[in-house]
Amino acid sequence: MRVFLIAGEPSGDKLGGALMRGLRTLVPDVAFSGVGGDSMTGAGLVSHFPMDELSVMGLAEVLPKYRHLVRRKDQTVAAILDDPPDLIVTIDSPDFCLRVLKDVRAKTRIPTAHYVAPTVWAWRAKRVQRMVGLVDQVLALFPFEPPYMEAAGIASDFVGHPVVSEPEATDADVSAFRMAFGLGEAPILLVLPGSRSGEVGRLAPIFGEALRPVLKERPELKIVVPAAAPVASKVIAAVKSWPGDPVVLDPRGTLDEVAGQEKRAAFKAAEIALAASGTVSLELAAAGTPMVIAYDFNWISRQIIKAMLKVDTVTLVNLVSETRVVPEFLGAECKPAAIAGGILDVLRAPDVQAQALDLTMDRLGRGNEDPGLRAARAVLKQLKG
Repeated sequence: MRVFLIAGEPSGDKLGGALMRGLRTLVPDVAFSGVGGDSMTGAGLVSHFPMDELSVMGLAEVLPKYRHLVRRKDQTVAAILDDPPDLIVTIDSPDFCLRVLKDVRAKTRIPTAHYVAPTVWAWRAKRVQRMVGLVDQVLALFPFEPPYMEAAGIASDFVGHPVVSEPEATDADVSAFRMAFGLGEAPILLVLPGSRSGEVGRLAPIFGEALRPVLKERPELKIVVPAAAPVASKVIAAVKSWPGDPVVLDPRGTLDEVAGQEKRAAFKAAEIALAASGTVSLELAAAGTPMVIAYDFNWISRQIIKAMLKVDTVTLVNLVSETRVVPEFLGAECKPAAIAGGILDVLRAPDVQAQALDLTMDRLGRGNEDPGLRAARAVLKQLKG
């Protein structure tokens, strides 16, 4: 069996690596080619070019590289058509992946699966129509997503979210972390201002100001800021103006395994977190850490998203648990005073979120088969038809 996979982002690369390991467990002689990063090449992928060439977001960033991206798209299509695989799996990155599938489907009909459903339940419901006729199956991370795909005539399987298979920090890890950074037994407030430069630029000043009234009421709190490697220097510069002498966890120059263990220990040790909206809320839920979510956009994006948004919350814990216990401050409400009030409210009653955090992890597949193996079973079942 031969499988061609395409991933364009680090998160997709991790999903692809897990899927590949699952497939090899079930089909030992499977062969892989396509486009992927370290996780996928480590699992046996022969990548036709470096995945990071596809990791481009935003119109301003894409335009200068448009011709090169088109060439890479044509190269990918040619690689598929020259040696047709038994299955094509595209992983997120729909702008690139769906263009590849469109060109391939114009020439031949190879079974296709797409890993990560578009968030049509939140906004831009018509996005799923781009997949009709190109994608035979969608592998969904969230249990409420398959009905949206099936309504459009695309088979879909909930395979679980990878967060449930991540290692968990132990008490010994937490103790070592506290000792390494001189935190003693002080309560920890995690602050996570995003993993992209634009997010950090918008959110770091707001988050810093929100800490002032919190620390005035709770001066014993220690501020810990886990930084993503691509924005670590920007985070370090930003927190210089924050109160509380924050401890920044800088993963650069550290082995990935060590940096990951450090981050998990920080999540487990924290009494509360203030975080940008995104999948980090699921990482916090896995650690059982109560949270406050805040996010802002530029004014134009704020108006567009406000008009198109179909749900009353964007926090994944709230959506998966079908509760609204995690406070969120979005757009015009992303203000320091409001965020500070939310943090203090959670600190006064941290157990309010506990049941929703547990329910979220259970619904995402905690305790069940590894999501990569579930995804592998799903694509093989669909392939056998």
